[in-house]
Amino acid sequence: MSKVRNEVLTANAAYAKDFGDKSELPMPPGRRFAVLTCMDARLDPAKFAGLSEGDAHVIRNAGGRASDDAIRSLVISYKLLGTKEWFVIHHTDCGMLTFTNEIMGDLLASSLKTATIDASGWQDSADGSGSIEGKFINWLTISDNAKSVVEDVLRIRNHPLVPEEIPIYGYIYNCNTGKLIEVPMPD
Repeated sequence: MSKVRNEVLTANAAYAKDFGDKSELPMPPGRRFAVLTCMDARLDPAKFAGLSEGDAHVIRNAGGRASDDAIRSLVISYKLLGTKEWFVIHHTDCGMLTFTNEIMGDLLASSLKTATIDASGWQDSADGSGSIEGKFINWLTISDNAKSVVEDVLRIRNHPLVPEEIPIYGYIYNCNTGKLIEVPMPD
């Protein structure tokens, strides 16, 4: 068993031991909102948004982008589970700012091994194990944080399956201060 796996299972055993009445939590989120944010391990939505178990839906992906799957989850969150407000939260120092679709496609074509980054950019082992399939994916990279938040809020807002009465807020989480900074939306 790997060290990480053992740590996870040990932590889970301790958590389950004190699980208490959490099995009584209803499926719909108690505070009736959803958060779309990045998978970055430095972000803890429960802490920065004051959440407890059962409070909100938290949807995470690379960059916190409004991908088709994120929108699918938000629509389910509203339609079947009653959320009334949505937050799109990107963050400073996001890894999605460090590459483009072209760079990712080239790295994957070169190798499937983990790449590294240094002062000259992304480096790959180029061991020949790669695939060109990465060149056909839109990786939803970010070149400007505020712009990407606006794009994602507007993409969700204008999606034909999203009711216009749902407020959708856009923020950037500052990794240096822990603060949420509102991103103004165009009129």
